[in-house]
Amino acid sequence: MRRRVLLALAASAAVTLSACSADAPSSSGNGGSSDGGTQASVDFVTIAAGGTSGPYYQIGATMAQVLKDQLGADSSVQATGASVENITLITSGKAEIAFAMGDATRQAVEGTGPFEGKEQLKDLKAITALYPNFVQIVTTEQSGIKSVADMKGKRIGVGDQNSGVELNAQMILEAHGMSYDDIEEDFLSYADSIDQMKNGQVDAAFVTSGLPNSSVMDLVTSHDVVIVPIEGDGMKALIEKYPFFKQDAIPGGTYDQEEDVPTASITNQLLVSPDLSDEQVYAITKALFENLDSIHQAHKAATKITLDSIEDGLAVDLHPGAVKYFKEKGALK
Repeated sequence: MRRRVLLALAASAAVTLSACSADAPSSSGNGGSSDGGTQASVDFVTIAAGGTSGPYYQIGATMAQVLKDQLGADSSVQATGASVENITLITSGKAEIAFAMGDATRQAVEGTGPFEGKEQLKDLKAITALYPNFVQIVTTEQSGIKSVADMKGKRIGVGDQNSGVELNAQMILEAHGMSYDDIEEDFLSYADSIDQMKNGQVDAAFVTSGLPNSSVMDLVTSHDVVIVPIEGDGMKALIEKYPFFKQDAIPGGTYDQEEDVPTASITNQLLVSPDLSDEQVYAITKALFENLDSIHQAHKAATKITLDSIEDGLAVDLHPGAVKYFKEKGALK
């Protein structure tokens, strides 16, 4: 009898210890385990996107809905100044996923450009390459601007300050032997640049985005739009100094123009917070890529997001959690 009582007490104690262990809360954020372990729960996801009129925001909003539906995450999209701000947000723990252009991503890793003097962010990782952003220098017939050189002395929208668009504007001007000293720069979002152009307050604007850009499409409805080409010696100088650019073209008819317009493009990246575990990134990657049909419907540019292009134009390595999913799908060896 005494032996049976002792055995019963031992069993009861084991059950109690097991229950306490199972109920103990994790000390890490967003569902991760305290020892960097294998918890795959994704409790919340903030997606740092861009201006509300751009493809980043439109695609990001759909991604947020997918993660909410598939993972039960408290997910949302955040309007931002885009690339540079987005990289700062994920590296400071204020966002879990971020859209960024390849040039800003490379500068963050190397500690150059807007990240000069800051700790190099060598550990930045991506979920996937997204789609090409096209540098679109937008103006109207009324402005008389036909080339980059024609922008001298003109008022030019160069994007939000420290955005990827502004970085591109500086690089394009530099490749053509120009700088802000040659123009009247105005730090405006896509939508604000187009509104100011309608009002005659801005002569042209840099719009680096997927095709088509909704703000530019809006301008087409009321003005004869001109897309300024980037070509010749300017293009050559740009690619020589900044090889992450690619020679490309805006197809004829995109903005009611008859011919293709030569320009430069650069690949977007979907970056991920270093605070997320491999299992969490795996779950996010799986949710997004198994619901590509929904994401493709968010914007025409999003149709370029496929399993066949996950590494095309990437400026950083894929996150191990994403690699695990892509290997399962046969997209990586």
